[in-house]
Amino acid sequence: MGIYVNQLGYLPNAKKAASSTFPCNFQLINAENQHSIFDGTTSSAMEDPASGEKIYPIDFSGVTTPGRYYILAGNGERSHAFQICNDVYEKLKHDLTKVFYYQRCGCPLENEHAGIYTHAACHTAPAIFLEDYLTGTPDPESFDMAGGWHDAGDFGRYTSPGAVALAHLLYAYELFPQNLQMNLNIPESGNALPDLLNECLYELKWMLKMQAPSGGCYHKLTSFNHADFVMPEDDHAPFLIYPVSSMATADFAAVMALASRVYAGLLPDFSQTALEASRRAWNWLEANPYTGFHNPEGSNTGEYDDVSDLDERLWASAELLRTDKTNTEGYLKRLLEYSQRDISKTDFGWTDVSGFATLTILFDPLHSAKKLESGYRKVLFAEADRLCRLQEVSGYELAMTPEDFVWGSNMVVCNRSILLILASLLSEGNSAIHYREAALNQLHYLLGRNALDISYVTGFGEHAFKNPHNRSTFADGIDLPMPGWVSGGPFKTPCDPAAEAAIAPGTPPMKCYVDDVGSYSTNEITIYWNSPVVFMTAFF
Repeated sequence: MGIYVNQLGYLPNAKKAASSTFPCNFQLINAENQHSIFDGTTSSAMEDPASGEKIYPIDFSGVTTPGRYYILAGNGERSHAFQICNDVYEKLKHDLTKVFYYQRCGCPLENEHAGIYTHAACHTAPAIFLEDYLTGTPDPESFDMAGGWHDAGDFGRYTSPGAVALAHLLYAYELFPQNLQMNLNIPESGNALPDLLNECLYELKWMLKMQAPSGGCYHKLTSFNHADFVMPEDDHAPFLIYPVSSMATADFAAVMALASRVYAGLLPDFSQTALEASRRAWNWLEANPYTGFHNPEGSNTGEYDDVSDLDERLWASAELLRTDKTNTEGYLKRLLEYSQRDISKTDFGWTDVSGFATLTILFDPLHSAKKLESGYRKVLFAEADRLCRLQEVSGYELAMTPEDFVWGSNMVVCNRSILLILASLLSEGNSAIHYREAALNQLHYLLGRNALDISYVTGFGEHAFKNPHNRSTFADGIDLPMPGWVSGGPFKTPCDPAAEAAIAPGTPPMKCYVDDVGSYSTNEITIYWNSPVVFMTAFF
C-alpha cells in the first residue's frame, strides 16, 4: 500500500492531489508541529492500466498555507513529506540547469564552481575523420573539436541531441526571461549575460565546429566505442568526426537561427555568426536530399538516426523565416511545402522536432507565417485536448498510455507538459488554468506521484533516485550524484542486464524501472531529458 505525492511540493494556489492504492480517510499533517490541518476522504477508485493498480485519488487543493506537510491515512500509512510554497520549484530549476555545467567537455571543472564534483580537462586531443580511422590513414588531418556538453551517461557529443537541448533552453529564455536570471556559479557568472545563456553559449560554440566547409553538419563526435566507466579525463580513445547527415544539418540550421535571435541584443557579433552558419546549413539542405546515418560495423556509440528529415527541415524553415529577413520568400515556400506533409507538429524530442516549428510559428510577434497560424493552432489544441483526456482516466493524472512508456519515457512526459504549457499560454481564463494544471500534473508524476513512489530527479524528494547510468558519477567515488539529474524512467521493454534481472516479465509499464547504474535502458541521464524540465520549471 502507498500514498504517492510530489515529494518536492505544490504551489499554494494550484491544484494539489496525490494517489493512494487503498481507500481511506486521511489527514494533512503539519510536519513541524504534527497538527492536523485538513481532513478528507479518497475519491472513487480508478483502474490505472499503466501501473496495473486500482488508484484512489486524494485532493487537498483547499490548503494554501505555506508549510511542510505529509498525508496520514486512517490506517497509519503516510506519504513522504512535501512543501507548499510559492518558490517550491526555484532550487529545482537552478539545479536542473547547473548540471549542464557538469557535462562540459574540454575544460576542467574546478572546486570553485563544481564543489566536490571536480575533474580535470577531458577530450582535448585533436579529432580525426572516421574514414581516416577506419582506413588507417597515416598521419591523418586532425581538428580542434574541444568543447560542448557530454550528451548523456557517455562522453559523446551529438549535433541533433545538442540542438534539441539548446532549443528547450533558448525557447524557455525567450518566453520566460525574467524566470531564468539565476546565478549558476559557473566561470562566466557576473558577465553581461544571464548564466543560462552563458551555459548555452558553451555548447553553441562547440556546435559551430561541427559544420563542414560545405555547410552540412557532422552527425556526431565520439570515440568508436563507448568508454569504460572511468572519469572523462581518463578516457583517451581517439575522438572521431562522423559524416554529415541531413538530420543534423537541419537541426543545426534551426537552433543557430534561434540562437541568433536570442543573442541579437546581447552578443551581436555572435548573433551574426550564428545566422550566417544557419544560412550555410540551409543552403546545403536545399542542395541535398535526405542523408541518413548509421554506425559503421563495430561502433556502438549513440546512433541517433532518423528515417526522415522532414520534421527537421520544417523546424529549420520556420526558424529561418522568423529570424532571417533576407530570404523570406524561399523559407516560406519550404515551410508551406513541409507543412502539408504528414508530420505530427507537436513533438519536442530528438526524433521528432516538429513541435518546435509550431512553437516558433505561434509565438512569433511578427506573424511571419500568419497564413499557417490557424492550422497550427488547431493541431496544437487537438493534441493538448487529447493529452487532457488521457490524464482524466489515469490514476496519477498522467498524460500517457501504457504504450507510451518507451525508452526515455520521462522525456515524453516532459515534452507533453511543454505542449500543455503552450496551450495554456495561448488560452485565457479557465481554459488557461485547465491546461496549466494538466501540465503541472506531469511534473507531479516526475517528482514522486507515480507507482514506484520515486522522484526521478536526483536530490529532490525523500525517495529520489541515486544511481544514474552515468560514467562520471559512478567513477568519481562520491556517494551521491550532483542534484538535478533527470532519469530516463520506466521502459515497457527493458533491455539491459540490470533491468532484466530486476524487473519480472509482465510488469506493468510504469513499474518497469530500476535505480541501478547498469540500467542504461531505464536509468540513464541525458541533456535533452533535463532541458524540458528547465522549460517547465521556468513556466511554473
